[in-house]
This record gives sequence, C-alpha cells and structure tokens, in this order.
Amino acid sequence: MSAEIETLQRMIDESERIVFFGGAGVSTESGIPDFRSVDGLYNQKYDFPPETILSHTFYMRHTDEFYRFYKDKMLCLDAKPNDAHKKLAEMEEKGKLTAVVTQNIDGLHQAAGSKAVYELHGSVLRNYCTKCKKFYSASYILESIGVPKCDACGGMIKPDVVLYEEGLDNDTITKSIKAISQADMLIIGGTSLAVYPAAGLIDYYNGDKLVLINKTTTPMDSKANLVINDSIGQVFSAIKI
Repeated sequence: MSAEIETLQRMIDESERIVFFGGAGVSTESGIPDFRSVDGLYNQKYDFPPETILSHTFYMRHTDEFYRFYKDKMLCLDAKPNDAHKKLAEMEEKGKLTAVVTQNIDGLHQAAGSKAVYELHGSVLRNYCTKCKKFYSASYILESIGVPKCDACGGMIKPDVVLYEEGLDNDTITKSIKAISQADMLIIGGTSLAVYPAAGLIDYYNGDKLVLINKTTTPMDSKANLVINDSIGQVFSAIKI
C-alpha cells in the first residue's frame, strides 16, 4: 500500500461525516464518455460542439438534432457501477459517509446502493412531459422515434437534466451545501473542478481533511490536505471500510 493510500485510509478511519463530491472521472471508468478527456465528446466530430447541442437554446430551437445527439451519446443505459461507486455505497451503509454530491447524470451511485445522492445536474433516468408532467423512463426516450412525445397528451418530453443556460435546482444546492459544510472530511474525485457553479460548492467545506483524487491536476490542489493523481476506482478498491 502506497503512502498516499495509507494516509487516505487513516483519514477515513478517523472521520464520521464524510462527503464525496464527484465528477465525470467517476463515470468514465464505467465506460461513460466525458466532455474534456482525450476520448471525450469534445474530440468527436459533430455539426455543432456538444456544449452548443446540450444548451437550452439549442434544445428549444433544434429539438430533433438535440435528441439525435442525446440518444446517441448521453444515454449509456448498459453502464454498471465501478469500484468507486460500490465503495461509496459501502461507506454510507457503514455510517461513514453522509452524502454523495455528483455532477454526473447517469444514476450509477444509486445503482450501486447509495441513498443520499444529490445530483447537481439532474439525471437521464428522469424524464417528464413538458405539458402534463407525466414521468417517462430513459428507455422510453431511447426507443422513441424522433422527438419523444407524451402518450397521454402529446406534449414534448424533456430529460430532467440541467442543460447549459439553465440554473441548478435550488433544493439540491441547499442540501449539498448543508452536507458539505457539516462534513468532517471531503473527498473530491474525478473532476477537474472547472464547471461552475457546481465546483464552487466545495468552498463551503471548513474541515482539515480535504482530499483530491484525480488523474490530472486541479485548481484546488494547493488547498488540499491530500492529493492523489490516480484512477479513482483503483484508489477506492484499496480502501477498507
């Protein structure tokens, strides 16, 4: 066991209110592409950049094109939880972890068994009719032809994900801030901390066990008590709870 892992293990052992703040790097190890890595969505060829397609304006004006991209690249329904997801769920079950705050929209934390999950950017697993609010599964969206329509009223169905130009859910923000501010340990994993306002939430942490686990450096590295530049799945698989 490396010195970094030993330090992480000791910090976890000494903590009782751990919060995990995660980004795309947690899901890439389950085969879900991110936006900014070498193999990410930004490096594939489309008529428009993903950031444009996944905006509120584009969704409203070019709904057909939005859904062609969304179904093709955003619905990874066969993905399974990896070691990081599973270990976080175990930490919650053992009473060590109080919340997962995630920027991901894939629902893999819940699939692994986590209960207290705050999804800052929503979830592809929740979809609703913009007219009557009837709920639809991700499978319904994936299997639909063209723009998904409500089978009850004919209204257009929208994924419950936060698009560019849209604000975060206030209740989710409030719960995330409360969990982070009350944490005695904050583990940040799989994120470059480049997406705001989500990344700004970590400023509410007041403790002395700030851990950053990411393959590359982040703007917060100098403020962390421990930095591990490695695969988050491999790091968590080495931890004993």
